[in-house]
Amino acid sequence: MAYTETTSTSWFDRLGASFRGIGLGIILIIAGTVLLWWNEGSFVATGDALNEASAVTQELGDISKLDNAKNGMLVHAVGPVATKDMLSDPDFGVSINAIRLERTVEFYQWVEQSRSEKRKKLGGGEETVTTYSYVAKWTDRPVDSSAFKDPAARAGNRNFILANMENFKVQAANVTFGAYRLPEFLMNSISGATSLNVNLSGATTAKLNRELALAAQKAGGDARHVPQGAVDNERMQQTEGQDARQPEADAGAQRVHVSGGAVFLGSSPGTPQIGDVRVSFKATPPGTVSLLAKLNGNTFEAYRASNGKTVSELAMGTHSLENMYGDARSSNATMTWILRAAGALLIIIGLKLILAPLAVLADVIPLLGSIVGAGAGLVCILLGLAWSLVIVAIAWLRFRPLIGGGLLALAAVLLVLLHARGRSRKAATSPAPGSATEK
Repeated sequence: MAYTETTSTSWFDRLGASFRGIGLGIILIIAGTVLLWWNEGSFVATGDALNEASAVTQELGDISKLDNAKNGMLVHAVGPVATKDMLSDPDFGVSINAIRLERTVEFYQWVEQSRSEKRKKLGGGEETVTTYSYVAKWTDRPVDSSAFKDPAARAGNRNFILANMENFKVQAANVTFGAYRLPEFLMNSISGATSLNVNLSGATTAKLNRELALAAQKAGGDARHVPQGAVDNERMQQTEGQDARQPEADAGAQRVHVSGGAVFLGSSPGTPQIGDVRVSFKATPPGTVSLLAKLNGNTFEAYRASNGKTVSELAMGTHSLENMYGDARSSNATMTWILRAAGALLIIIGLKLILAPLAVLADVIPLLGSIVGAGAGLVCILLGLAWSLVIVAIAWLRFRPLIGGGLLALAAVLLVLLHARGRSRKAATSPAPGSATEK
């Protein structure tokens, strides 16, 4: 059943909070301005570095043998990556020849969900009604049920876990690219992980069952009430080689299952209960890659352009030199637009915080406060966009004068629209000539 909590904030408290937010608003405007300025410079510098790099890139060709003639050059190459390393998970005994092995742990827990609704009251006060509900589902970390808002949920929906395990990842130390060795920064870009179907050995299954049973015995013989963190990775490793006899109170209990390729710790994989743990594995196999990097003996490093920007890329599959540089330029443009939007949003939020006291003052009459708030919001959007365009335009004037001039013109249009809106509102509130009010 949903639990509802109602909180009230007086008009004076809201007004005080809005004035305190002005300082944060100024900080956000400064941060957004700095971000926009830096972002434009970075976009141009990265583009120039890519242009410089593409002009000097050489095709490496056959990677089955070292090409000393191209040592120190920026090269483009395509070929398979491989490794002889065997990667292992120390807790589950999973072992595979791969580029990367990953373990993901999930916990079946009660989770608190909330939904809030704000209501304005006559006199400027505000009432917030928050509804809390609780659902059991798989999560990526244990949930502290003692922090639940509903007292009944804290008592009845108590969370615990059968085993306190963590995510795990290991990467091959030696990955070859033909006759060359891949450095770690390029290895990190190798993708293509696939789910791994595991089969636990009898020894590993017995060890896990023994640990769960020992924890259950300490908790009174009931594994469903094992305290959070009762079984952990370190203790599991310490018990290996010790007496494998099950506690008498729990003899024959089977809490370790392999279902759907994942390891399930609990009574039944089909009907998970609070505290159960699900562990899945992924492996990244060798494959074909395309790369752009500077050749350095039998390995690679990032190419440093004359402006200090570095260029290096690794993409899965076969990609031509032209396509790789095209993708790099597209990625640069996409990230630039994302940061432009982020900078403009920071400025708009900052302006809204600065103008927030106006809406709160008008909230003495809720309808009037809503009208003032909507008007202030529109002003913040127009002014924020105009300010953002001015910053971007000034930055571009330094690098691309024609584009910068066009952006300044667009910013001027937004400012004119803002001024026109102010005049129209003033005209709407002024008395008509000859009216009783004017007399």
